[in-house]
Amino acid sequence: MDYAWQIPAVEEWLRRRGFTEIETPYAPPPKKTPHAAVSRTTAASRSATERRVLITTIPFGQVNRQPLDLLEAAGIEYVMNPLGRRLKEEELAELIGGFGVLIAGTEPITAKVMDAAPHLRLISRVGVGLDSVDLNAARTRGIHVTYTPDAPSPAVAELTVGMMLTLLRDISGADRNMRNGIWHRAMGRRLSELTVGVIGVGRIGKRVIRHLVGGFPGVQILGNDTVPDISFGQSCGLQWVDKETIYREADIVTLHLPLTAQTRNLITAHEIQIMKPTALLINTSRGNMIDERDLAAALRAGCLEGAAIDVFEHEPYSGELVTLERCLLTCHMGSMSQDCRYHMELEATEEVLRFLRNEALLRLVPDTEYVLSGFTS
Repeated sequence: MDYAWQIPAVEEWLRRRGFTEIETPYAPPPKKTPHAAVSRTTAASRSATERRVLITTIPFGQVNRQPLDLLEAAGIEYVMNPLGRRLKEEELAELIGGFGVLIAGTEPITAKVMDAAPHLRLISRVGVGLDSVDLNAARTRGIHVTYTPDAPSPAVAELTVGMMLTLLRDISGADRNMRNGIWHRAMGRRLSELTVGVIGVGRIGKRVIRHLVGGFPGVQILGNDTVPDISFGQSCGLQWVDKETIYREADIVTLHLPLTAQTRNLITAHEIQIMKPTALLINTSRGNMIDERDLAAALRAGCLEGAAIDVFEHEPYSGELVTLERCLLTCHMGSMSQDCRYHMELEATEEVLRFLRNEALLRLVPDTEYVLSGFTS
């Protein structure tokens, strides 16, 4: 364990595996069966193994135990993430062999992981991002994938607006100065006087825009999306433009996109050079959209006034951006409000119960996501 807060998850895992202070029920590891030799069973003929649930997302059941209570009431055996942190690919592959259902977080669920899980039939993703799931591999292996796209949106949108205000008024810098005995009143800017460019006007992007339009009269909104919602834009006074116009004209650029081949490395040194030197860049979507080295270089050179980043190429993050005061960093916590986290966990668990009861799944990942991921079958 790396942190004290991981202890409850480890204790829960040990308890459910039959470990006590005086007993350690070790058993020989199950034999691995090659993927090609295993056929996926139907819901009506699932074995006990195929009904077992592995919960890897962290935290789970801490805000509200109802998701765990639902599993227990249904007589479903579940095992919690024993490490209390985001699992690596090899760690998940080692754990997943004896389970038919995975309640997943952002850990890499690759073809290698699925090949180590011959009984796996459902991946129930807690959250909206799917870049960690090899959808192609899942579909070719007959594994269903569900997600909870709506539940995290309110929390991510509010964090985004909070980041804007923090950067504009240098709230975090003032806090650091005060703690170091420095009384300095920074001169900031108001949102109502600025132009905000929103790249990705979907569930979260729309919420950000509603917050801005409703709370900061006078703010100008530029929007970009592959499929513009014209009626929404008209209702908010939004101007649809191309990305280059946003880079050139916006005082704040905020990203609200899925990570795909098209959005990977969306912002590099080239795009930053187009932006105003007084611009602020915010990413609460996914890492890999912004080249972190290019961003650090731009901040050091004064090509950008500031940035706020919640998601990173490699997490936990410990790169160069931590050394830059004008870069506000948070630890992939966009969805971490009590209500949103609870709804994400509950919705993911409800999908598991529907699946095990052979009922229709309500939150299957749509075909459009498979297309974006490169699935062509």
